[in-house]
Amino acid sequence: MKVPLLSQQKLLEVQAIDTTIAQCEHRQKSLPEHAEIAAGQKKRRVLSENIVALQTRLADLEVALAAAEEDLIPVRERKARNQTRVDEGAADPKALQALIDEIGNLGRRIETLEDAQLELMEQLELVQGEKQALGTARTEVENGLRKLMAARDEQTAVIETEIAAAMTGRNQIAAELPSDFVVLYDKIRARAGGIGAAKLKGKRCQGCQLEATASAVERYLNAAADDVLRCEECDRILVRES
Repeated sequence: MKVPLLSQQKLLEVQAIDTTIAQCEHRQKSLPEHAEIAAGQKKRRVLSENIVALQTRLADLEVALAAAEEDLIPVRERKARNQTRVDEGAADPKALQALIDEIGNLGRRIETLEDAQLELMEQLELVQGEKQALGTARTEVENGLRKLMAARDEQTAVIETEIAAAMTGRNQIAAELPSDFVVLYDKIRARAGGIGAAKLKGKRCQGCQLEATASAVERYLNAAADDVLRCEECDRILVRES
């Protein structure tokens, strides 16, 4: 391929801009906010899962508490009826003693059921407190995420503006070059880590930083000014100085 040396040298300007664009894209992908946002989202997910688990636990406790209250109702009612009969003396002495004994048993049963009910109420209060604390923590995480996302978006917008400006300059220069020359450069750049063209400085390719062999140097020296040279090591386009 033959391309005027001046056009070959302009390709290095395209390469410089492409390198700048690649650096901007890397900077955009490497913003610290990305990792912080990912960590925050993971923390929020864990908190949400724990809140759901506590909600399930609360529902179970509420059912158990309602059942405990249901268990107490008939025992209290029976104790009250027996106490009324005792107070009214509506029984013979033997039956009266039986009622008094049953009242004592019912009282102890009520104490046991009330203790169980109280324990359930304490557990319920504890779980409600845990849920509220987790809810507060999740809100704090979400507020932090919103700030991080805003910072990320602001920096991304700045970088995208830089990339757009660089692309405009790149396209203007590339439009002045032979299209097949630019296509070749882009193909090489895609497979060579973003560097498709490099200076030939002395005997060394500035792309791979390897020194050319004696036979390659002789070939470079004997080439016409408009010949497009390729590095024998990395296959990149080599651009000679004027």
